[in-house]
Amino acid sequence: MFYLFHVFRSFLPLHNPIGFGPADFIGFALALMLVCFAVARKFWIEALHRFAAHTAWSMLGLFLLPIALRLALIPVHPIPSAAVTDDFSYLLLGDTLSHFRLSNPPHPLHQFFETYYVLQDPTYSSIYALGQGIAIALGQVIFRTPWAGVALSVGLLSALVYWMLRAWTSAAWSLLGGVFAAIEFGPLSHWMNSYWGGAVSAIAGCLVFGALPRLRDHAHLRDAALLGLGLGLQLLSRPYESIFLVLSAAVFLLPSIRELRKPISIAILTTLPAIGLMALQNKSVTGHWTTMPYALSRFQYGIPTTFTFQPNPIPHRDLTPQQHLAYEVQSSVHGTSPETSRTYLTRLASRARFYRFFFLAPLYLALPFFVPLLRQSRFRWIALTCLLFALGTNLYPYFYAHYIAALTCLFVLITVASLDQLSRIAIRGHAVGTQAATLIVLLCLAHFTFWYALHLTGKQDFAAALWRYESWDAINYGDPDGRIAINHQLRDAQGDHLVFVRYAPQRTITEWVFDAANIDRSRVVWARDLGPSENEKLLRYYPQRTAWLLQPDARPVQLVPYSKPDASPQPEPPRAEPTSRPAKPSAHPKLKFEEVR
Repeated sequence: MFYLFHVFRSFLPLHNPIGFGPADFIGFALALMLVCFAVARKFWIEALHRFAAHTAWSMLGLFLLPIALRLALIPVHPIPSAAVTDDFSYLLLGDTLSHFRLSNPPHPLHQFFETYYVLQDPTYSSIYALGQGIAIALGQVIFRTPWAGVALSVGLLSALVYWMLRAWTSAAWSLLGGVFAAIEFGPLSHWMNSYWGGAVSAIAGCLVFGALPRLRDHAHLRDAALLGLGLGLQLLSRPYESIFLVLSAAVFLLPSIRELRKPISIAILTTLPAIGLMALQNKSVTGHWTTMPYALSRFQYGIPTTFTFQPNPIPHRDLTPQQHLAYEVQSSVHGTSPETSRTYLTRLASRARFYRFFFLAPLYLALPFFVPLLRQSRFRWIALTCLLFALGTNLYPYFYAHYIAALTCLFVLITVASLDQLSRIAIRGHAVGTQAATLIVLLCLAHFTFWYALHLTGKQDFAAALWRYESWDAINYGDPDGRIAINHQLRDAQGDHLVFVRYAPQRTITEWVFDAANIDRSRVVWARDLGPSENEKLLRYYPQRTAWLLQPDARPVQLVPYSKPDASPQPEPPRAEPTSRPAKPSAHPKLKFEEVR
């Protein structure tokens, strides 16, 4: 055993007796997997059929699969750190909810804490809807790490994809669909390796699309409640896209509406708590029951930008240089020209590439076999639902996969239905379709195994050089922005800290000022450097904290003790004024449904 340990301990060819390098081990593992599957094909298929028939065990296994695979990568890819602005805003939301409140009181010196996607007035709050924040808060409360909530949501998604598919196809294909979900949206996906979500909305879609056929066939009140729960969860995750989910469900149930009046009433009642919770958040954060935090951010800061058929928003408060640059970037993406059918269709076509996120490359060979299935009304409804989401989300200038996350289980259903249709093809009595479908499935598993094994051995230069060629995988590695090193430096220093962030004179969109829900009780407080006289106010407010100066634009990033005003630190560049300043409105805009990033 000791000898074998040293054989496989090193992946350098000259450091083990058989001369294998990383590519050799990966190729050998893939070949072994294919050979074992071919030799024991009948045994494996029968065993998988038996396992797939046990719903509880299948769901438990699929729940644990992506979580276990990601935990195995922890030595190389630790628990993800927040990296982008959306991450920090969602973490603020989760932290706020973990304290069992929907908003935080404004800080008396809030000018030091201006940042992206965070309101400072009338409350200190994230601008986002509650769904992803609830998952993060659960992880923080139960496991003391916000990322645990993210991992659990991905595991639950994999299990619920199987549950949803059981209402549409056989147990074996449902299990395969759950495995596809686990490897596509699991350990190597940014849905598991960031904090801005996707899995929560996808869970909502599973509940809705899994409940609809069950409700039509059996009219059980349990399925009606699950339908309402899914619609409510989508409202709390993606308020704008919930419109399309409701329309899709309505079209599905319309032919049976008379027979399903009672279950539909139960579904509506189950949705009401989510509507109430959303209204409570609006009231707590913005002071108005119908004004969403997202809409108030657009009114105050001009971001996120508006729909393409609307003019660019105008900020109604002074912006920091970083906020103003973000406003300019989003305004340029939005454009100033009026929306036309040509621009709409061009943008719609350009977004086809984003759907690769939901399909591993070999599956594109099977997708054409979904076309014959459109003869059936239920599959036409699926295609129309996907089209509805595509057309509706095309009204926003930006696009990310999580905008249409509710369709995740439908994309998996399209995949397994296409493979099922392919497997039925026979030529002269030979099951060539079954062989082709099996080969595509094996290629998908090989694709994932290759990249997962590469990350599992990720400290090698060979692996690091190849990661840039991954198409849609996204997993944290290293410390490109220097944030982890700075956090470790502050963690190792004793006491509480106040960090002034001083940017270089040239404007940069990168932001470092992100704080917890309770700023005053945080061990580290991040603040903007506003110049000696202004900084003195914050120093007097936090007399017991050790003050630091962070220069994020230096290479490497520099964190040094803060010098008192007599050292004449350079003030931050003056805040940028809005492009035009209309008369101050008397009330906040009352926009109920807006696109949510």
